[in-house]
Amino acid sequence: MRHTDRSLENYYAARAREYERVYAKPERQPDLRQLENLLPAYFANCRVLDVACGTGYWTQFLASTARNVVAVDISPETMGVAAQKSWPSGRVSFHVADAYALPDDLGSFDAVFAGFWWSHVPVRDRRRFLVSLDRRLSVRAKVLFLDNLFIEGSNTPIADRDTEGNTYQRRCLEDGSEYLVLKNFPSEAELCADVAAFGCNVQFTGLRYYWLFSYEKHGAA
Repeated sequence: MRHTDRSLENYYAARAREYERVYAKPERQPDLRQLENLLPAYFANCRVLDVACGTGYWTQFLASTARNVVAVDISPETMGVAAQKSWPSGRVSFHVADAYALPDDLGSFDAVFAGFWWSHVPVRDRRRFLVSLDRRLSVRAKVLFLDNLFIEGSNTPIADRDTEGNTYQRRCLEDGSEYLVLKNFPSEAELCADVAAFGCNVQFTGLRYYWLFSYEKHGAA
């Protein structure tokens, strides 16, 4: 695990109990209502892999219509918060797993959701993640990424950039601790280029504060 991976893991472990407060920002409520309506329809009757599920905030919208949801995260702390919530009986399971090395025993999936994960993937590791993900997908499986657009005044300012093109935010938690967190804001063109070897039928949708990006796994040759 690289230093950036460990730093991100430590940050989300410390933030677990206050993580969902970000969804209380008043200006983002119209976008959030739109997303809450969109996700259940997209994942209806699917076997869904929820990557980097965190506290399960978005898992709840997938689980309302999915056949079943397997939610994974590297942080036992955020998974602990998720496990305390009420879930449809027998349809949601949680597993501590590394998104860069998704284990075979998770099985295969016909749909994937990754909410607010892509922005934390270092540029050099995007392909590594997509290779790991592709191994868990059935032919023609559909993939949906959800993440932030950078909006001045609503997002934490960019505090640093590195030579590989990654950007970083300086984030403070309620206990006064401070973390330099990798947070990228990719363009539609970047997303399309990154997934070109893995999928087709790409679609980018920009809301006011968030973006959605979907693709379909390539069929058999």
